[in-house]
Amino acid sequence: MATDSNIVVDDGRAKWSDLWLKEDYWAIWIGFLIIIVTGLIMMNGRDEIAAKIEKQNAIIAAEKAKPFKTIELIDAQAAKKGITGAKLPAAKTFISYLGKPGKWSGNPMDSFISHKKADKEPAAKEAAEKAKAAKAAAKVAQDAAAAANFQNAELNKAAETAIKAWQKDVKAADKAKKAVGKDSNKIPGLIVLAIGLGVITGLGMVVMGYNFVSYFIGFLGVFALACLANVLGGYKPTAQYGVNGEIMAIVTGMVIANTIGTPKWLKPAVQVEYYIKTGLVLLGAEVLFNKILAIGIPGIFVAWVVTPIVLCGTYIFGQKVLKMPSKTLNITISADMSVCGTSAAIAVAAACRAKKEELTLSVGLSMVFTAIMMVAMPAFIKLVGLPEVLGGAWIGGTVDSTGSVAAAGAFLGPKALQVAATIKMIQNVLIGVSAFCVAIYFATKVEKHEDGQTVGAMEIWNRFPKFVLGFAAASILLSTVAGQIGADLDYALINKGMLSVTKALRGHFFTLSFVAIGLATNFRELAHYFKGGKPLVLYVCGQTFNLGLTLLMAWIMFYKVFPEITASI
Repeated sequence: MATDSNIVVDDGRAKWSDLWLKEDYWAIWIGFLIIIVTGLIMMNGRDEIAAKIEKQNAIIAAEKAKPFKTIELIDAQAAKKGITGAKLPAAKTFISYLGKPGKWSGNPMDSFISHKKADKEPAAKEAAEKAKAAKAAAKVAQDAAAAANFQNAELNKAAETAIKAWQKDVKAADKAKKAVGKDSNKIPGLIVLAIGLGVITGLGMVVMGYNFVSYFIGFLGVFALACLANVLGGYKPTAQYGVNGEIMAIVTGMVIANTIGTPKWLKPAVQVEYYIKTGLVLLGAEVLFNKILAIGIPGIFVAWVVTPIVLCGTYIFGQKVLKMPSKTLNITISADMSVCGTSAAIAVAAACRAKKEELTLSVGLSMVFTAIMMVAMPAFIKLVGLPEVLGGAWIGGTVDSTGSVAAAGAFLGPKALQVAATIKMIQNVLIGVSAFCVAIYFATKVEKHEDGQTVGAMEIWNRFPKFVLGFAAASILLSTVAGQIGADLDYALINKGMLSVTKALRGHFFTLSFVAIGLATNFRELAHYFKGGKPLVLYVCGQTFNLGLTLLMAWIMFYKVFPEITASI
């Protein structure tokens, strides 16, 4: 056994040098660099934002004592909602470089460059004038009620009616203003972002022993393909059916890899796990304990009871019934389908040391079915008339992608969106737990030594994906900060501040990883995994079990055991 000044070299034990030579740790360092910089920007504006919120809270408290929602109350609530960290000058500048190509239907360049629609401006101006007049009328009615000290029920009712009419006109005016759009050009921001991410990730690559120039040139190419994928995914006629940028990223990479072949100059930047692990550390920042507690025990049961049952049940089904030859493929698909899609697949694949082709297959299956379920589930829920909360819980516990969960939940309504997104967030906590349990199981049961002795704790630690620690640390850090600063500042500085940055960058890292997956995929290498169609059968059967059990658990928890929580949502 050779040793060095750190800990050990050849005996398989952890080395201190792993902290700067392993991509798992670099994913943590990059993720936390982004979180810390963003946090400093937000905290620098904390006093200013706190003062503005306090001012609006004083108005809200005074106006709530009145018998109806007054104009001042509505204006104060709207003003308070608009006080966000994302609007701080430094944050606004930062965020301006994080956009991605948008939706389009006619000219693909519209995804990069947009202009005000002059033909829509007259209608927007007319709607704004109407809303202004409606507010004036509402003010007259409210003043009349105030003159009677709000004791006249008829005047109160008239004021309330006028205020509601004003609010209706405000919504129409906002919609008309949105239709006008604004002049914007995302190309300069994307160029700056590509260079910035290339330099930051390139630094890690250099320390890990790679050539910076080769990586950086390849990274720019991968980033350009990610932008192309977002453009293709932003085509409105297909985007409405769930064909998004992430799906097109894999497709784009696969088309290149299996036609002309992945160019040599791109290969140094085809770093699937480097990108996805960094994105997953940033995802941890979105898993806030106060949001988990908002849904409470029903959501925890739906996410934390059903998920392990489905994961274990699907794995056993694959081994005992389907007789899948690859245990690593079996567990990766099971985790992908039951926990939270690609995020869990990456973590579990690392824990069980699955082949890259197995991970690619799992991710591909997940994305196809996610696109289908994202459209089909809301339509089915509306068709059969399931309650909104139940529908949201069902979507949150079964649809794999966090973004698709939000889109499907929003289709049903605001309550469904809240429940679906929160349950998915609760489920995301299981990424680390699943990876840890799989690492233990595969190290001690699946891969025993020839003499029948199981491996020790160090082998479990070695195969455990370390980036999961970054995921957990980000969640704990931001959850702690959120609890200390209070609900109002949590909303302004974290939910509508820091997360505006981390979510955007997480999306970019995920898209980069999916392009890399496609570029690293060879159909001939995947072919034998599809023999007999077992992976597809496993996914379909497992997801069917997941759908049934999640719906049953959601109905029991939200409507039979804890109906009072459901009523409060």
